[in-house]
Amino acid sequence: MTEHAVRSLGFGLGLRPQHYPAILDGTPDVDWFEILSENYMAEGGRPLAKLMAIRARYPMVMHGVSLSIGSTDPIDMDYLARLKALAARVEPAIISDHLCWTGVAGLNMHDLLPLPLTEEALAHVCARVEQVQSVLGREIALENASTYVTFANDAIPEWEFLAAIARRTGCRLLLDVNNVYVSAFNHDFRAADYIDAIPRDAVAYIHLAGHEHNQTYIIDTHDHPVVDGVWQLYAHAVRRFGAVATMIERDDKIPPLEELTAELAQARKVAAAAFKQPAQVA
Repeated sequence: MTEHAVRSLGFGLGLRPQHYPAILDGTPDVDWFEILSENYMAEGGRPLAKLMAIRARYPMVMHGVSLSIGSTDPIDMDYLARLKALAARVEPAIISDHLCWTGVAGLNMHDLLPLPLTEEALAHVCARVEQVQSVLGREIALENASTYVTFANDAIPEWEFLAAIARRTGCRLLLDVNNVYVSAFNHDFRAADYIDAIPRDAVAYIHLAGHEHNQTYIIDTHDHPVVDGVWQLYAHAVRRFGAVATMIERDDKIPPLEELTAELAQARKVAAAAFKQPAQVA
């Protein structure tokens, strides 16, 4: 799919089983849906049937949590084969996963673990991105994960690390604005500096989500509405990147679909207002 088509996707939501009936029985004001790839990798069954019924009406993006692009384990070729087969069914606009590692020595930690931000790690990740893109026959998009610890030998700011991967491999970026906000608070850097360092043409789409603020640290929980500070940072991102496809994630305490479409309407409103303003440092 062309960059123009990706940018014209508009405003989407994460597809959740609780919302299947409301989507199939109505016409929610959603432009596209993002699916969790691992939930639909079986050959058949009810989830895949519901997915394809919804896919007949809406564009989709595939988002994974198991690629483990930063691990030192070999790339899981069986996983890639199943991911490619699902993509052949769904024909997604984008396939994305996280800049992280999820395990080593065959052990899956079921968490998005941070990478050491070093030249060695950068070269390692770039080589693996190129391998994955070669197998899939298409670009992928990598998401910045929220982080809570850093490595003593970190030598590259995360935003420069992410930008370098995009430049070297041609992959796209999934910019999670909430994760930038969370990590900026946890590690005491300016969130706007992160946004401003990302190449304008590298961002495939944007995530917005809620979090849990614990006074001295923030946890990315995806179980609350988007907060004002994240909306403000999103407006800054829109001024920098333009009309990039945007979606809202909710993974726990999932409300009725109409509540999420109302929040999506807020994203449209924030973006429309930001388009009218000149780019500025937040």
